[in-house]
Amino acid sequence: MSTALILAALTLGGCSATTSGSTGSTAGSSVATDSSGRGSADKNPGASSGAAASETTATGRQVITTGTMSVTVERPATAVESAVRMVEAAGGRIDGRIERAATKTEPGSAKLIARIPSARLNSTIDELKTLGRLESIDLSQQDVTAESKDLDARIVALRTSVARLVDLMSRAATTADLISIESTLATRQGELESLESQKRSITDRVDLSTVTLMLGAVAAGPKPSPATFLAGLAIGFDAFVGFLSGLLVVAGVLIPWLAFLGGVAAVAWAIVRARRARHASPAASGPE
Repeated sequence: MSTALILAALTLGGCSATTSGSTGSTAGSSVATDSSGRGSADKNPGASSGAAASETTATGRQVITTGTMSVTVERPATAVESAVRMVEAAGGRIDGRIERAATKTEPGSAKLIARIPSARLNSTIDELKTLGRLESIDLSQQDVTAESKDLDARIVALRTSVARLVDLMSRAATTADLISIESTLATRQGELESLESQKRSITDRVDLSTVTLMLGAVAAGPKPSPATFLAGLAIGFDAFVGFLSGLLVVAGVLIPWLAFLGGVAAVAWAIVRARRARHASPAASGPE
């Protein structure tokens, strides 16, 4: 096989890949244009994700849904476990998890990055609302139909080109032809793997919506004033017990220091008395 024939075949393969990619782009754009009128409401944050999932199935649109959700709960540590079970029961998974314990100044909190199947997003969000008091929810959607179709067309074209190059390589007549074909084949295979990776990423984000769930604890408010004598007596007794407990803690901290300072003071007093005794002895024997 001549070098000119091989180069012509490679050029034809490259042109076919480019043409197919452009065709896929045009087809995807037409789909996006046709559905823009019907899907304009989906661009608003907090739009119904269940409706988006059903529309994707019916019209072939591919939509990526992301958002945040904030819920106030009694105990974040307990609520986060319940949230994980709800997400996993829906067929999803947890891609990130952060928990912070309560301190003297701030209540505890938790954060989950949940991947939820788009077909069950609405029902799962309704379940997550039962964890406590819903503070906010914000969902946004991105139509990637055109991008996905363009990737499909380019992948098909590159696979055809790779198969043609493999066939040409098996029939190469010279070493120079073989080296040229192998170099081009390596380039095309790298491009194909990159496009397939992009396609897998889009498919994963379309199939599994990403929701960041924030779980915050109820802040401790001021205690109500006692309404009866017995309630006041109970509060006073609790305060007295608390004062005694604090006093015992302070005493426990101070006792070692007091013992040390007492020992130092005793040694110093003994030294002073010894010196006074030595000075007093000559003075007593002088008149005699």
